[in-house]
Amino acid sequence: MNITSQQYDSVIAICRSLFINKMKDYGSAWRILRLPSLTDQIYIKAQRIRSLQENEVRKVDEDETGEFIGIINYSVMALIQLELGVVDQPDLNVEKATELYDQKIALTKQLMEDKNHDYGEAWREMRVSSLTDLILQKLLRVKQIEDNKGKTLVSEGIDANYQDMINYAVFALILMKKF
Repeated sequence: MNITSQQYDSVIAICRSLFINKMKDYGSAWRILRLPSLTDQIYIKAQRIRSLQENEVRKVDEDETGEFIGIINYSVMALIQLELGVVDQPDLNVEKATELYDQKIALTKQLMEDKNHDYGEAWREMRVSSLTDLILQKLLRVKQIEDNKGKTLVSEGIDANYQDMINYAVFALILMKKF
């Protein structure tokens, strides 16, 4: 296992643990969220990160770490919603939700490894602020696809954009030396 794979797994272990603990606290209440609502939650987190990166004064003494973790977990929830659809009442127990989480992360990690091979780990030379901007760009793309009722002419779908957001957030946390 190479260093990127190990670092990726370390980041995801923290995110997964938080996801499981929140499932224990709140259940799968997030299952009622429509995709645009999840997209907006991710957007809020990305905008806060950008604000923290640009503003010299912080009124809440927190860094971007928690927000990047939120982007990862909300993106996984969105991928699950894409597969299962929205429900009127929470319907997943911790075990099933965790199983789905792990499936979505496995696919997303494989995408990262494939792209990492082709791009030669170029992300390691990027700035965290650039990764934030790329996440925001992906969010604007997702919003447009949502406005187009999920249809694209030549572009990748919503799922690929959520996977890219997960991977960019993982990369940012690695670059920030948080894991």
